[in-house]
Amino acid sequence: MKFRREGRTQKVSAAKASISERMGRTIDNGRRQDPHTKPRDWRTRRDPFAGVWNNELVPMLEKAPMLSPLTLLEHLQESHGHGAYPDKLLRTLQRKVKRWRHEEGPAREVIFRQEHIPGHMGLSDFTELKGITVTIDNKPLSHLLYHFRMIYSGWSYMKVILGGESFTALAEGLQNALWCLGGSPKEHRTDSLSAAYKNHRLDEQADLTQQYQDFCAHYTMIPSRNNKGVSHENGGIESPHGHIKKRIAQAFLIRGSYDFKSVEAYQDWIEQVVQAHNRRNAKSVEVEKMALQPLPRYKTTDYIVLPVKVSSASTIQVRTSLYSVPSRLVGATLQVHLYHDHLKCFYGSTLVATLDRLHGQDGLRRAKNIDYRHVIDSLVKKPMAFYKSVHRDALLPNSCYQQIWRTISSMYSSREASRLMVGILHLAAITNKEQEVSDKVMGLLDAGREPTLVELRQEFNQPRGGDEHLAIESNQHHLAEYDHLIPGTVEVSHVLH
Repeated sequence: MKFRREGRTQKVSAAKASISERMGRTIDNGRRQDPHTKPRDWRTRRDPFAGVWNNELVPMLEKAPMLSPLTLLEHLQESHGHGAYPDKLLRTLQRKVKRWRHEEGPAREVIFRQEHIPGHMGLSDFTELKGITVTIDNKPLSHLLYHFRMIYSGWSYMKVILGGESFTALAEGLQNALWCLGGSPKEHRTDSLSAAYKNHRLDEQADLTQQYQDFCAHYTMIPSRNNKGVSHENGGIESPHGHIKKRIAQAFLIRGSYDFKSVEAYQDWIEQVVQAHNRRNAKSVEVEKMALQPLPRYKTTDYIVLPVKVSSASTIQVRTSLYSVPSRLVGATLQVHLYHDHLKCFYGSTLVATLDRLHGQDGLRRAKNIDYRHVIDSLVKKPMAFYKSVHRDALLPNSCYQQIWRTISSMYSSREASRLMVGILHLAAITNKEQEVSDKVMGLLDAGREPTLVELRQEFNQPRGGDEHLAIESNQHHLAEYDHLIPGTVEVSHVLH
């Protein structure tokens, strides 16, 4: 009213008073409602649910408060007919149910906001990028993302995980995160991960796996978990999953491609995205780092040790997967260090093989990783063993070699085809030119020519393999040269004279 008394227009006065022009006119006309008058308690139209609300619907809600308005409306339609309660009444019923829940419904669960102390708690969880298919060299990559987050500052770390939520994945990801952060929190929290908890007992300490307990003790962290099935208790990382994954999705749009040359290149790119996220919390991160516990002098084990004996087929069974190793290790017992994405095989303290870890896919738990180079020395001596080998398909290194085998097996007899295929694999192994050999063979087949081992060996400057023998020159001694070794022997030449 002050601005109106000063002669300002209705529009200007309303804007200066931070009210709408309509409200200004209402005040001007003296029709503004007295705030102390009794609120309106009458209806302007008939309640369509008056006859059933107290008698039918309220008792149902009191018995099962989570019944939805749609379910209640469908119940009335079945009991009284669609004509009495048409679908257009759904919005009215929704308002009545909502009002009842707020005024007379049961008590709701309350979320208690927690005080976050610098350096006190770090959280771990696994997540996946839904709706995004990452590829490595144009092949889909089945993976998870391990996410570690400090709850006070929001500092995050992510690692690409091949396989499931295993202890090795948790340990490697968490250990990398702590060393990147430069310290460890006093408490480490997860949900009920089977990688950390047996999930047999309610007592946290009694339910810890020994490996996870030893890991936390190494970094002087107290392990804890939220109640099983209560996700909001782990809200310090569940909600940030969405924020950081949205950032990753946006970074993919800028990048313009979901394909990477290798898993390592993908990991480097993820780290760059997460670092950009951490820079936005730089001040809080600095405060948190000052409150962290110092790191130990050395890292702890983030793998599982398994003793495994090499079979006569030059293979080892690790969990549910089969791997080949160099044939010289047949009969040896190896100590396998099992990581989430690879295996290191030790004979004594000597590293003798490093293998990519396999994980069953397409519903199959068992998988094979058979490297033809491990067994080719034996296979080239008995090529027919290839024809009906249970590992025949696994011995072929890629789809190109599989196509070569299908073609030559239709051209030759089983013996000739096996001999040629083994010879091609042997040539690829000794020249270390797997791709070049397959390209040459496919070029000959596409040109309608039959490949021969002689031609292929000449192409790659290799002598005839396997059955070649070195030419050794030797001179035969005359027998008379040995006579002087026998005491009292008369030389034959003297007797003859």
